[in-house]
Amino acid sequence: MDVINSIGRRKAAVARVFMSEGSGKIVINKRELEHYFPSSILQFIVKQPLSKLNVTEKYDIKINLQGGGYKGQSEAARLAIARALVKLNPEDKSALRAEGFMTRDPRVVERKKPGRPGARKRFQFSKR
Repeated sequence: MDVINSIGRRKAAVARVFMSEGSGKIVINKRELEHYFPSSILQFIVKQPLSKLNVTEKYDIKINLQGGGYKGQSEAARLAIARALVKLNPEDKSALRAEGFMTRDPRVVERKKPGRPGARKRFQFSKR
């Protein structure tokens, strides 16, 4: 099996995934998954598509993550892993779609508008 690559995005985070046959090792930016995401919840988010298809010990995954915070990065990695799994086996797509792993979350930070302190916030109104 060759290396399967895919991309996932969430907020400002971009994840590039390279998946190959192996023993289930996940490396993110040249660090182990447990070192990159110390939180067990974020580790769980990254592994969700693999555990859904029961292939956690079947593939070695190398991920390049850039931008965003840890939550956005973990969800970008989840999307990229799901897309790579579908490239390997297109029949898995419906199972992953039912869990919501194939959908790119479109929500991003709203831009700041001119003459305002934030995106929607206004300066305090003064009558006098």
